[in-house]
Amino acid sequence: MSSLERKLEKINCIIERLKSETSMGALLVVEGEKDARALREIGIMSDIIAVKSRGKKLADIVDEIISAGSREIILLMDFDRRGKELTKLLAKSLEAARIKVELSFWQSFSSLLSNDVKDIEGLATYIETLRKKIEND
Repeated sequence: MSSLERKLEKINCIIERLKSETSMGALLVVEGEKDARALREIGIMSDIIAVKSRGKKLADIVDEIISAGSREIILLMDFDRRGKELTKLLAKSLEAARIKVELSFWQSFSSLLSNDVKDIEGLATYIETLRKKIEND
């Protein structure tokens, strides 16, 4: 098995875990609508809140997430500096409101893809590119 095949397998494992978590009621929070669309392209069909597309203050976003009533929130922001800052701010605010915040998906994707993909929106395209490279090898 090539390193590309191993990488694709790891990505697919993360995606399957993500599908499982969200199917059990975890709410997925991403930065923008394009991120949400990319996740739907790879089969994530659960509720997704895109925080940047709302033009709201952080406190209002946190209130909206809390009012969604999910007992677990999965934060999946971009892997750039702003995404990291937003992840920290949201995690801190939600945890202060006693909401379980799941960061393992973000950490897994970030460590696996940070050199190749800077945002969630690029994930579907990246997976497709990987598949084509593997086919051509």
